[in-house]
Amino acid sequence: MTVKSLSIHLSARGNADIHDITDQVASQVARSGITNGIVTIFCQSSTSGVTTIEYEAGALSDLKRLFDEIIPPNREYAHNSRWGDGNGHSHVRASMLGPSLTIPFIARRLTLGTWQQIIFVDFDNKPRKRELILQVIGE
Repeated sequence: MTVKSLSIHLSARGNADIHDITDQVASQVARSGITNGIVTIFCQSSTSGVTTIEYEAGALSDLKRLFDEIIPPNREYAHNSRWGDGNGHSHVRASMLGPSLTIPFIARRLTLGTWQQIIFVDFDNKPRKRELILQVIGE
């Protein structure tokens, strides 16, 4: 079994900024030299996450609205009281979405469904440079 560690770099605007990273992940898998296996995408951040969704305006809008409804930015968060950085909601949102996602691939192609794309969501309250770590494992 072979393991390759790779990365993707992004500039994110924050405030539930959503990036379709499907092509970048697929490209890294194809170039990894591994034919069949799994790829794990991991966010090195406590204010961002990854998941899959149909990457179209309606679904993206619904996702953002859902986060605003269940974890609104304008309520009181103990994190904000302690640190004063105003991003308590960002941490809670990221913990609900999760920092990683694992996808199998066969013949160097991700096994995503037709309407399934990989997204990175940055919940922080300001722009950030982000690095996602990819671990490609297989044969």
